[in-house]
Amino acid sequence: MENGHAGKHRVAVIGSGNWGSVASRLLASNTAKLPSFHDEVRMWVFEETLPTGEKLSESINQAHENCKYLPGIKLGTNVIADPDLESAVKDADMLVFVTPHQFVEGICKKLVGKLRPGVEAISLIKGMEVKMEGPCMISKLITNTLGINCCVLMGANIANEIAVEKFSEATIGYREDKEAANRWAKLFTTPYFLVAIVEDIEGVELCGTLKNVVAIAAGLVDGLDMGNNTKAAIMRIGLREMRAFSKLLFPSVRDNTFFESCVGGRNRRVAEAFARNGGKRSFDELEAEMLHGQKLQGVSTAREVYEVLTYHGWQELFPLLSTVHEICIGQLPPTSIVEYSEHTPNLSFVGGSTPCY
Repeated sequence: MENGHAGKHRVAVIGSGNWGSVASRLLASNTAKLPSFHDEVRMWVFEETLPTGEKLSESINQAHENCKYLPGIKLGTNVIADPDLESAVKDADMLVFVTPHQFVEGICKKLVGKLRPGVEAISLIKGMEVKMEGPCMISKLITNTLGINCCVLMGANIANEIAVEKFSEATIGYREDKEAANRWAKLFTTPYFLVAIVEDIEGVELCGTLKNVVAIAAGLVDGLDMGNNTKAAIMRIGLREMRAFSKLLFPSVRDNTFFESCVGGRNRRVAEAFARNGGKRSFDELEAEMLHGQKLQGVSTAREVYEVLTYHGWQELFPLLSTVHEICIGQLPPTSIVEYSEHTPNLSFVGGSTPCY
């Protein structure tokens, strides 16, 4: 922060779904201990009325638990749910964005002119906004709309496992401002949640985002009972396409950002059910039934990636990423996930290619 910011940092979390609640809990356990932070973590809640008739924000503040999106886990008494977006952020100088990616633009527009000077942001959001001129990553959307520095935090982390303090790792991607990245790392690190920082914001963000698409491919293979060798091959191809796609869009992306990381969670689980049903039940239907109001990001990311591929005429270069989308919308059967892999293109040309904007 600027030198005038000698006081303690105040944290606000924008979003209160499954991952938002887990992040708030983790951050609040640290702000309570770290002398450079105010104890209180404000969490903006998109207000809902529960079946009991109670408001979600009131329920969280009374029970210190998000009974809808993270039942059975105490968030900490210093997590304060606030249904008013402006009020939730007004005192904060560290903002954590963790909403479904389709809501980010609208939220940012509401926040213009409402933030304290010198605010820093971090995005835990996977996804991209596809514009005619190319994809806009969520961190860039936040920076462009609000004029603030925004890092990203991504990992193969499954929120419910972090909630019960199973060991997980994540990476913070930053652009130039290493000091800000270190401050975020300090705020997020716990004995069970290890954070590394890397100066490759696009690489980290695309790796986290595209992994959800590959997770769907992995889930389809599981649902078709094709065995571990096939799954390993799909993961290898997926990782290679993720890296090549990212480098075509952002030549500055570093290879080693795309480390082998596991793919699991809700995208894999729902895709497995989709394949077991032979594609007869849509992803929307399975999402509603299996996720109880949480969103499946892999399907929408697959569509966004497909829009970019179509725009550039790159579908044949990225058969796995293209096929996942075509299966998701019912254009191809789930079994086609393994059929294209015989004619995998040579992506070795992706080295010093030109960016699309």
